[in-house]
Amino acid sequence: MSRPINGSDLRGVTVATLLPYRDDLSIDWDDYARVLDYCVVPDGVTAALVNGHAGEGGLLTQGERRQVIERTRAHIGSKPLLAGIIATSTAEAVAEARLAQEAGADCAVLFPPGPLGGGASVTARAPAAYVGAVLEAIDIPVSLFQYPVTSGFGYSTQTLCELATIDGVIAIKEGSDTMLAYDDNWRAIKQHSPDVAVLASNYNWMLPQMAVGADGILSGLGSLAPHLFVELWAATVAEDLKAMRAVNDRLTPIVRAIYGPSPLIDMHTRMKAGLAALGVIHNAAPRPPMMLALPDIATNIAKVLAAAGRAGDVRGFPGAAR
Repeated sequence: MSRPINGSDLRGVTVATLLPYRDDLSIDWDDYARVLDYCVVPDGVTAALVNGHAGEGGLLTQGERRQVIERTRAHIGSKPLLAGIIATSTAEAVAEARLAQEAGADCAVLFPPGPLGGGASVTARAPAAYVGAVLEAIDIPVSLFQYPVTSGFGYSTQTLCELATIDGVIAIKEGSDTMLAYDDNWRAIKQHSPDVAVLASNYNWMLPQMAVGADGILSGLGSLAPHLFVELWAATVAEDLKAMRAVNDRLTPIVRAIYGPSPLIDMHTRMKAGLAALGVIHNAAPRPPMMLALPDIATNIAKVLAAAGRAGDVRGFPGAAR
């Protein structure tokens, strides 16, 4: 059952969970429980985001999305549970947000809908109407999902600031993917809406984002190396730059293995390959049209994780070993 939460409840590490399948591409609930045991249940992980890009939310049926929320809610106890809302229309987003609330989500994470691409997110007129319509239909708060600014879906700084003032918006997943945009957005949002949590989420910029400022981390890579993100956040809170750099040095080879090769869209499939290499899941296949990681990339990921394992940087939490 959902409960009242605010931005301060999301301070720390929110893991965007991956969703494993059986050979017939039905959801493997046993392996999903293992994923949750590995990357969400452990101490130091604050919250979970399900049904996002990492969880292939757009490729699931409505019934499957409900099941993911219900099963996650039952498995992770009182930790905040965020549910991705990947919709094309406002009506679809309202229906999905209501479903998420009924299934036990504490917060609906609103991805920009397709029709708001091509520059419609530069001004707040359409996005504010979209966010407002969803909030009027539910009793849980929402978080905004900021896309890379080069995607055509990323909100401008002015738009983000206007959306952050809407009552019920408690957080922003900041994925602008440039440090200039992140820096500008962080400063502006903290000035105008200081209680709205800014959750860093630019894959290649974790250390610089932490140095500029963040209220937490939200990452799909947390499914693969949650303990490193927990350590990075702890060092950030302690304002220990030396420790932050040390964690970043250990995290960087994994980041490069996952996000380095083209196309970038395969990043979550590569994370699945990593979880399979660790023995957390049996099957690394995504649902079409997503594709399995190429063999050479999967082999490199396994090698990087093996090296990290010898250094104590993976298998840091119970549930990683079969």
